[in-house]
Amino acid sequence: MEQVSSTGRPVQITVTDGYDLKGFKGDAPVTFIRAEFNQVVLGDSAKITVSSEGTAKYNFAVSVEFNPEGGITLDDLAHKPVFLTVTEVLPKEKKQKDEKTLVLGQAVVDLLPLLQGESSFETMAPLHPVPGSPLETIRPGIKQCSLEVKVFVSEPLLTSTQILQGNLLKVTLEAAYAVPDSFMPVGPLQNYMVGLQVPSAGEKDYPILFKNGTLKVGGEREPVPRPKKWPIANILAPGANNIPDAFIIGGPYEEEEGELNRPEDREFRTQAECIKKRIIWDLESRCYLDPSAVVSFQKRIADCRFWPVEITRVPLISAPKGKVGKLDKTEDESQLSFHGVAYVNMVPLLYPGVKRIRGAFHVYPYLDSKVYEKTKCLFSLFRDTGHHLTQNNKVGGIISPQSKPVIAKNLREDRTIKDTQALSIKSQSSDTPLEVEPSLNHNPEGQQYLEAGTYLVLEIQLDRALVPKRMPEELAKRVKEMIPPRPPLTRRTGGAQKAVSDYHMQIKNISRAILNEYHRMYGKELTKLENEMDKETLEEQKCQLNYELNYSGKYFAFKEQLKHAVVKIVREKYLKTTSFESQEELQTFISELYVFLVDQMHVALNQVMPDDIQGAISTIHTSSEQLRLFAFEAEVNENFEMAAVYYEERLVREPQNLEHWLDYGAFCLLTEDKIKAQECFRKALSLNQHHIHSLLLCGILAVLMENYEQAEIFFEDATCLEPTSVVAWTLLGLYYEIQNNDIRMEMAFHEAFKQLQTRVTKQKSTGTLENLEEGGKVESNLDPSVTTDGSSAIAIKVEAPAGPAPGAEGTLSILDEFLEESSKLQSDSQEQSQDPNSSQKLPNVFLKEIPVKKETSKCQASSAALNPNPYYGVSQAPTTIFMETIRFLMKVNAVQYVHRVLAHELLCPQGGPSCEYYLVLAQTHLLKKDFAKAEEYLQLAAQMDYLNPNVWGVKGHLYFLNGNHAEAKACYERTISFVVDASEMHFVFLRLGLIYLEEKEYEKAKTTYLQACKRSPSCLTWLGLGISCYRLEELTEAEDALSEANTLNNYNAEVWGYLALVCLKAGRQLEAEQAYKYTMKLKLKDEALLAEIHMVQEMVGFGNPSF
Repeated sequence: MEQVSSTGRPVQITVTDGYDLKGFKGDAPVTFIRAEFNQVVLGDSAKITVSSEGTAKYNFAVSVEFNPEGGITLDDLAHKPVFLTVTEVLPKEKKQKDEKTLVLGQAVVDLLPLLQGESSFETMAPLHPVPGSPLETIRPGIKQCSLEVKVFVSEPLLTSTQILQGNLLKVTLEAAYAVPDSFMPVGPLQNYMVGLQVPSAGEKDYPILFKNGTLKVGGEREPVPRPKKWPIANILAPGANNIPDAFIIGGPYEEEEGELNRPEDREFRTQAECIKKRIIWDLESRCYLDPSAVVSFQKRIADCRFWPVEITRVPLISAPKGKVGKLDKTEDESQLSFHGVAYVNMVPLLYPGVKRIRGAFHVYPYLDSKVYEKTKCLFSLFRDTGHHLTQNNKVGGIISPQSKPVIAKNLREDRTIKDTQALSIKSQSSDTPLEVEPSLNHNPEGQQYLEAGTYLVLEIQLDRALVPKRMPEELAKRVKEMIPPRPPLTRRTGGAQKAVSDYHMQIKNISRAILNEYHRMYGKELTKLENEMDKETLEEQKCQLNYELNYSGKYFAFKEQLKHAVVKIVREKYLKTTSFESQEELQTFISELYVFLVDQMHVALNQVMPDDIQGAISTIHTSSEQLRLFAFEAEVNENFEMAAVYYEERLVREPQNLEHWLDYGAFCLLTEDKIKAQECFRKALSLNQHHIHSLLLCGILAVLMENYEQAEIFFEDATCLEPTSVVAWTLLGLYYEIQNNDIRMEMAFHEAFKQLQTRVTKQKSTGTLENLEEGGKVESNLDPSVTTDGSSAIAIKVEAPAGPAPGAEGTLSILDEFLEESSKLQSDSQEQSQDPNSSQKLPNVFLKEIPVKKETSKCQASSAALNPNPYYGVSQAPTTIFMETIRFLMKVNAVQYVHRVLAHELLCPQGGPSCEYYLVLAQTHLLKKDFAKAEEYLQLAAQMDYLNPNVWGVKGHLYFLNGNHAEAKACYERTISFVVDASEMHFVFLRLGLIYLEEKEYEKAKTTYLQACKRSPSCLTWLGLGISCYRLEELTEAEDALSEANTLNNYNAEVWGYLALVCLKAGRQLEAEQAYKYTMKLKLKDEALLAEIHMVQEMVGFGNPSF
């Protein structure tokens, strides 16, 4: 029996008790335990008789001498367990000299906890029966036999530095699928082997071998979960082969990190793993990496992203007994066959927080030149380092670093090794390509792997991630430190005074509603009778009003509206919260309450002044979305002051609405006011620190202002809060590219691509491909909150032309109809939601210099006002992560980023030149007023999708800005003729209507502006309609339209100018002078219109008070 070294620190293993034991003969068998470690017998216990209950008190202790300098090392403890073999001693028979023994079973004790910092642990190790053992026949309800084991060391084997900075590597080889057809389960036995090398602390690598794979014909899928096995030989009990609590789980192909994880690979993998031949190992090997080895491990991955994993086949040949010379001969004749290699991309292990990669990897023929080119590896694990391939071929295991290579004795192998060594010397001293002998570059057997489509499935796992990932809590804390959350709104004050005040407010609201109803019913009669109404008529109107209120249900609604205020008065002022004891008490309280309520009603009514009532009736309430539209139009007209007024009005109305802050911040980006934009985005983030878009925009501003540390925190926090956001991962990847961190950039792009693929797959399965892009709805009416299109690059300046025009018939009922429909559409548009969110390693084409020179003026910046989102409703190629990010950037006016992302889109395998790509590129050139380039790219876009309405819309914008209104008119008319609308039609109608006015086609202009009013009414649409009707001499319709325009914006001098013309033509002197006064006060800039007003004033003889 071998003895272990007595030096070093002892690891004591104590078997205290055995449970539920039974033997071959008798109810009280005599047993003993033999402990083995690393193929060394540690000792035998005393012979103990098992009790009738099946228990045995062994109290058997052995020790393993741990010595890091030699002998038992940390690696041995990592992948080699202690085997405890329970043997029964049979009673001696007559004339029997020696005792006869039979093995009952084996237990396995994993020493891994010692490498995790533990100094002692206890375990109940199951006793696995050997074939034929009485322990095999376990009846239901009876516990499995087990041994109670205690492991103890006087002090931890690892120092605190080793625990914190070291690591444990686990490599699991599952199987090789779709192996060549020449692999036959019959015939000479073969040893199927796989190996790889792991960097160790020293100069030499640590080789890991997996031997004795089992060739299976196929026909069914391997079960999951299934246990992982020890890579150790001579295990007596089959159950002891399994590593405790370690299983192969499997998982979806799409979530793997290997090469065959695309949707198109699913069918092939399903066939390979169900039908075709495969070789099964299911072995897990472990390797302890001390701190220096961890550094080498990381450096090797950074230097060589692909690691070679070799596979080969060696015949199982054993020499006849007693013929040593023949053994040498068999070793010499042993040849590697079917030598292949798989290239495992280890870079994901350098991603933050990643500690496991699992996937399928293609097997290629082993060719030295290819392997060196791919992995920078000069030696073959099987061929050049010369391991024992024929000895112990019946066992599988891990070769230790101390194994001495066996050098091949035939001259050909000698020459091969020498040539390889010479090649390594040459490669180290020169950068020229390696030139190897043809024999090393010709591998016909290995070529069969490629033809069969063979692939390895393996898993590489670390105990802790090489690159720690910031926890979401830490990121949230950092964001909170940079942008403290806004304090909660002040609680509403209660009490009796507040209850009475609320009651007054409800009385005022109800009184206004009743007066509105009265004016609706009798308003015209009041204007005729004025103050001549008698009491009888007034009483009759009162009765009719009461009837109308009761009949319509408004009376009941008013009572319900007042009920809550009355209840608050009862509770807060009279402190009545319980039921009354008698009916008399109830009546008394009601009388008192009624008197108080009537008195307070009179107080409230006396506070309502006639001016107050009149003001409430005439007030026009514009919605938040209307204000957004008006601001958008002001941007397009380069009226940034007016746009800012609208944005600020939205903020004053709803300061807690973060979308308003984001819109204002995007406007500030448009005007290149980065400081104010940053303030707006941070304000939005302070309102909701979990809002993804606010985090992304804060990150973008941080990059633009070169605050890179803050940018990383914002982007990382966004990916933690919304791991499925494609835009968040893509922006994080772009940030890492700025920092020249290619590994993390690849990680972020890969995750973005993965999330996009997951979304597409899910949508395919549910049949909702029409919503591929997030928020992808056909936008039939303008929603400024989601408007980001090619026309974003285009600024317009609407100037209504002046001049006489022939008249045409029109009716006010049409205007009323469109007014009613537009109000409905406006309310519907408020319900629309917005979501700007709708891979693989790419060349480093992202421009590094983030600060962009302010080449574009504010006039040019205003050209980015129209940013329609994805081209909804138009057929297009599948989106990519970069195009989806471009849409988001265009939406928020972060044009500085767009060129960088376009470069990625051009080189993306899934992207490349597309219609949308050329459209965005044309928009960026329109920003610079580079009309020639813009036209060139629009031509390319039209060639790729001639029926895309967005192409014709943007071409119309190009010609409009270029002054070629004839071409612009043709493009716009083609755009509105398509069945599917372009991304946004608002400014298409506005510009087309303006061209019609210039060409004096007033009927067409009227029709066009009517459509614009129906879709998205604004001051400009009603102004255009009013001008058209005025030129057609439809003065009533013109006045109605201009009044609508004036209602929406009473600061537009052009509206007042045309109102003055209408009043002059209608002969209304006072109103004409009033309109003219405001026209001059607001400084009308249209000289032609001003001249026309003066001419009409001279014709009619009034309208200008200065005459």
